[in-house]
Amino acid sequence: MIEIAALRALVAVEQQGSVVAASEAMGFSPSAVSQQIKKLEKQSGVTVLERHGRGVLLTDRGMALAEYGRRILGELEELQATLLADPAKPSGVLRLVAFSTACRGLVGPMLRKLSDASPEASDSGGSGLEIRVVAEDPREAVQRVATGEADLGVVHNWHSVPLVIPENMVHEDLCLDTADVLLNSAHPLAGRTAVEPSDLVDESWISTPAGAICNEALLAILAGLGRVPDIRVYDPDFSTHIAMVQQGVAVALVPRLGRPELPAGVVAVPVANPKQQRQVGIVYRKTMTASPSIRHVVRLLQDVAADLDVG
Repeated sequence: MIEIAALRALVAVEQQGSVVAASEAMGFSPSAVSQQIKKLEKQSGVTVLERHGRGVLLTDRGMALAEYGRRILGELEELQATLLADPAKPSGVLRLVAFSTACRGLVGPMLRKLSDASPEASDSGGSGLEIRVVAEDPREAVQRVATGEADLGVVHNWHSVPLVIPENMVHEDLCLDTADVLLNSAHPLAGRTAVEPSDLVDESWISTPAGAICNEALLAILAGLGRVPDIRVYDPDFSTHIAMVQQGVAVALVPRLGRPELPAGVVAVPVANPKQQRQVGIVYRKTMTASPSIRHVVRLLQDVAADLDVG
């Protein structure tokens, strides 16, 4: 009889690429994962891993068994999320991944709604539903949800930088989030009602790190003009962007969602032709579609998004 825990270990190794990475994703030690793999090989009678240099590769039979394992684990998850769950009482631990500004602008207010709905209960939500949040870039969030490391992701998708959603996941829209160019109030463009890409070709920028989706969105603004933004500073924190704009050393492209009130000396000017917007949405696995906990949190996030003025 093949045990579910052993199958789960094999699937994790396949998804993460190594025993060490699988152990980190599962929260176990590498030796514990290795023991589960050995148990699986004994139970199935086939070798599922083979050494390759300092790492491991799945054998052909290991790949086939991992594919079966993903289907079995998906069906088990669907069973637990639907037939075994009380539709009137969301409960359990829900692992949520969201990008930083969504944590401030969407997830925080959602957690407040959960707490306010049951003031006599715990801060985790009162209904027996506990939310654990990790901040990640959308691409990492999608990966975490797709592989089962997280249950729900809040992601964004710039029209100029599409976000790929795997087939085993569902995506639901939440809101459109507009990004403005932040300028020092003494900047010549600060008094404009809008700016176009051609107005920005000679600016010095602060940007999120290279490869981040917001960085790629900034590059796309000037791509049609055959220019590359002159990025002088890379920093993942939009608060730093605002501070440097206030200091007059750079301009920045900063979305409205989760953006704090701008300090004196900083002006937000919309970008036109094209307008800079990202679609903010929610992703989760198809096996969790009918989960009472997922549906409850999705509805709360939709309520929060409906009250926002970020478009």
